[in-house]
Amino acid sequence: MASPRTSEAPLASSARLKEIMAAHFVGVDRASREHTAPVAWCTSVGPVELLRALGYQVFFPENHGALLGASRVANETMGSAHALGYSPDICSYLTSDIGSYLQKRTPLSRYGMSTAPRADLLLYNTNQCREVKDWFEFYGREWNVPVVGVTSFREIGEVQRSHVDAIVRQMEDLVPTLEAVAGRKLDAARLEESVARSKECSDLWREVLATAAARPAALTFFDGTIQMGPAVILRGTVEACDFYRLLLAELQERVKGGKGALPRERFRIYWDGMPVWGKLRDLATLFAGLDTSVVASTYCNSWVFEALDPRDPLPSMARASLELFIARSEEPKQRYLERMVRQFSVDGVIFHDSRTCPNNSNARFGMPQRLRRTLGLPVLTIDGDLNDLRCFSDEQARTNIEGFVEQLEGQAPRSPAAHA
Repeated sequence: MASPRTSEAPLASSARLKEIMAAHFVGVDRASREHTAPVAWCTSVGPVELLRALGYQVFFPENHGALLGASRVANETMGSAHALGYSPDICSYLTSDIGSYLQKRTPLSRYGMSTAPRADLLLYNTNQCREVKDWFEFYGREWNVPVVGVTSFREIGEVQRSHVDAIVRQMEDLVPTLEAVAGRKLDAARLEESVARSKECSDLWREVLATAAARPAALTFFDGTIQMGPAVILRGTVEACDFYRLLLAELQERVKGGKGALPRERFRIYWDGMPVWGKLRDLATLFAGLDTSVVASTYCNSWVFEALDPRDPLPSMARASLELFIARSEEPKQRYLERMVRQFSVDGVIFHDSRTCPNNSNARFGMPQRLRRTLGLPVLTIDGDLNDLRCFSDEQARTNIEGFVEQLEGQAPRSPAAHA
């Protein structure tokens, strides 16, 4: 077995990433404490463009949940939410975040914050799951502030105009409450500008992820889970767009020079499902030691919104939210995964079946078996969770992944166009 290898030299743009992420957290915390701007919580793929246009400082609690998981604080905070009656079987982002609030423990302490910033309003979209609404309603009761949002369609086959129209009407109904809390009227030009910046951010992020289609891959899934920060929390801002131009230029230089994210790349893997946040470093080291690049993922691509159009703000926002992978039925999901396998010249697919996130787990309705039949690719399913490490076995995961790579060694080499 190959000895563990780490990735190549860190990306120089990572220094800028740290700066803009820190500035975001400091800014939203200051607005919350000093009341310099209205503060809204928003789900990660919610209608943030409305909030940007109205001058809100925006906090994304799923990002906080990921930080709790990556810092391994989550397993110490979830119990406080469980004691309130929030089941260990529901989203561990939700339980770790509420537990963090109750215990006043947060990885945001590195930015001088003792807790997540208090919101004046909470805005959700259930295109991901029902838990986001329940999550926000906890804080709505705690702080006595408005909780508003969009109740989305789920398990969608082809997105129909009737779906889009229904979501647009719900977005329009949000506006009076958003305006009342912000103390200003929604300006059409500012909304168009916000959507334009979100579209630009989305397009740049897609180009960043596409550099992993090169051989060797300039970027891995594990890099992507870090570099995606601005696409999540700064969508609709100049800062996010500026950062991704910087990152993209650096990655394109890697591609031009034939330099990969790993020192050696023998195999290429697609990762479906959530990251195991508390094991990112361990898994990255494991795959690097196996000379295997995890080149693409459903998760990182969740912040690519092809439909956004500043000339048609609300309908394009509605369509983008409905086209999200997590909101689709099995058939369009399978078509999408097949396209990704071909685009990134993948040798095998790993499904992470996340115990408390069934909506982002795609191994439960026969998808791995169908992909194995249609593409002739080896497929592995590993058990785990986004934050609850009690659901993840280091030994079992290592054994299964090492065995999976050995299986790849036994198959004929694949050319970049092998799946076309």
